Amino acid sequence: MGDPLFDHGVGLAVLVIVIVKVLVAFGALMVSVMLMIWFERKVISDMQARIGPNRAGPWGLLQTLADGIKLFFKEDLLPERADRTVFKLAPYLSIVPAFLAFAIVPVGGIVTIAGHTFELQVADPPIGILFLLAMSSVSVYGVMLAGWSSGSKYPLLGSVRASAQMISYEAALGMTVVSVVLITGSLSTRAMVASQAVHVWDWNLIRLGFVPFVLFLVAITAELNRPPFDLVEAEQELVGGFHTEYSSIRFALFFLAEFMNTITMSAIVVTLFLGGPDGPGFHFLTWLWPILWFLGKTIAFLFFYVWLRAALPRLRYDQLMDLGWKRLIPLSLAWLLVVAAVLVDRWWGLAVAGGLVVAGGLLWRALRVGVERGADASGPPSPAGSTSVGASGSSGETPPIAISAGVEGPFPVEGKDALRGVAR
Repeated sequence: MGDPLFDHGVGLAVLVIVIVKVLVAFGALMVSVMLMIWFERKVISDMQARIGPNRAGPWGLLQTLADGIKLFFKEDLLPERADRTVFKLAPYLSIVPAFLAFAIVPVGGIVTIAGHTFELQVADPPIGILFLLAMSSVSVYGVMLAGWSSGSKYPLLGSVRASAQMISYEAALGMTVVSVVLITGSLSTRAMVASQAVHVWDWNLIRLGFVPFVLFLVAITAELNRPPFDLVEAEQELVGGFHTEYSSIRFALFFLAEFMNTITMSAIVVTLFLGGPDGPGFHFLTWLWPILWFLGKTIAFLFFYVWLRAALPRLRYDQLMDLGWKRLIPLSLAWLLVVAAVLVDRWWGLAVAGGLVVAGGLLWRALRVGVERGADASGPPSPAGSTSVGASGSSGETPPIAISAGVEGPFPVEGKDALRGVAR
């Protein structure tokens, strides 16, 4: 397919149109981030029966701008032990991939201006979805290098946790995208939108059976570090996470990258599963209706993210990793095999689905047996306040035991003294 703008070669007019598209997309994305921050504050305050931002500008719309100006003029701190070059580079490795990923999103149809026909999309490469996966992988480097270059152990712990989290959910994310590629037959995002444009039931949300959509939504929520998966910034554990040592405009860049990624990935969900800018329109202003449909769908997902933040508590880290490795990755791989088999033949799809159900049941039972055997080997805990006598060895000696009422299980005398020392 490709952008019709380049059908007759590249001239000065084509170059100007490309530059204008880049500038408009960048400006629109920056304004969208500012509005998204205001929108999140306002919606959460309404859910919690608070007023929210209402001082700067009408309805508090300029509050985000005021915060940005304040951060811009704050002192830019540089830790003494930091790697200066990497420390300054890391924020850009987070924000640049977010904008580049948005460049492949079709936000409208095809328009003609001054005799030049082009797509309302910054770029439509034939490998667009691979470009998206590459950019989402590059953003991991920004997080990791930010914590490592700070020269402090707490940001380093936060960056290692963030890298493990993002890599864990990258696998499930990639396999759900492969399902979309298989059913579309193209890596181009514009081709994916075109394949869903006939009827609503042609949307990949329905054609793929809803499961890849749910898996993709959970995976990108975790990869974006959005609640309830915001363990990267669990301040009660990490003192703020990987950007603890950052201040001023560099901290603002990380803040900006997080919200920009949220907008970008919401647009990607709409493109992959909900038909992108596709929707009913009218015979006047035909170029406007696709843009409005795209904005409406994207705003619905942004509201969904805000709703999650206001409604759900943060998961523990072990629960987060368990969900990614033990549930999302096996389920996304199994569904990918079913989709591939159905595309070959429906009977093949039924056979593969049945085999996967049997294999999944056997795997679940094996895991349960392992857990039960581990619980039996450890034995039941001693009741509180009970007296326990140590098992005698071959010499018949028994270690000294302290009888402790109201404490969970008895302690040897040495261990009890050690516990008292720790308490002191």
